[in-house]
Amino acid sequence: MKTISFALIFILCLQGVKSQNLSATDIIKKADARMRGNSSIAELKMTIVRPAWQRELEMKSWTKGDDLALILITAPARDKGVAYLKRDKELWNWQPSIDRVIKLPPSMMLQSWMGSDFTNDDLVKESSAVHDYFHALGKDTVISGYACYAVVLTPKPEAAVVWGKIHTWITKDDFIQIRSEFYDEDGFLINTMVASEIKNMDGRMLPSHLEMIPSDKEGHKTMLDYRALKFDVELSDDFFTIQNMKRLK
Repeated sequence: MKTISFALIFILCLQGVKSQNLSATDIIKKADARMRGNSSIAELKMTIVRPAWQRELEMKSWTKGDDLALILITAPARDKGVAYLKRDKELWNWQPSIDRVIKLPPSMMLQSWMGSDFTNDDLVKESSAVHDYFHALGKDTVISGYACYAVVLTPKPEAAVVWGKIHTWITKDDFIQIRSEFYDEDGFLINTMVASEIKNMDGRMLPSHLEMIPSDKEGHKTMLDYRALKFDVELSDDFFTIQNMKRLK
């Protein structure tokens, strides 16, 4: 759930830098754990906004750990049944209208997901904010009234990741990623994600509304709203298979 970049002066100190007894990596781990849980089931609505039109998608998602995820489109009718499956570092797409399963290569992780402003990697989280990046603290600040840590993520040399750098702001009270900025390898800001409407979902305070806003496309944005979310549900590894992806309704 693909972050915030802020024009802050920062010093890359890699892992181990401390702020109020928490390192930058500690903060990222806490934020990641809050959003993921051991497993989860969610119902969501995505709204894609363009200057001349607007389009809505409804979907269900299932996750288990860092390596297993499945997303099923449930509406509108023309997209119903389309599904995406992640197992470890591999991603497949099921297109029922042509009865075909397509394996997506890593080079497609930066591509738009279903025509939205989210990337394939944003939705299925092929890369890991915890394991694939170095973390450095920036200057603490206040975002939307929340006292926040500022953390800069730079990719590890061996990591197959989409972004050249991510700046993210995480609330100090609940470790919520309230804003993130995504930069390409040349340092240009590509997307900004803003989280809001924080509420209790299955016992956790989490943002229920996310907006992804491209930096160079005026009037474009994509909104993602959580309608339901449950954590730590029992899911078998066998649920996350190509065969099951094709059976889901």
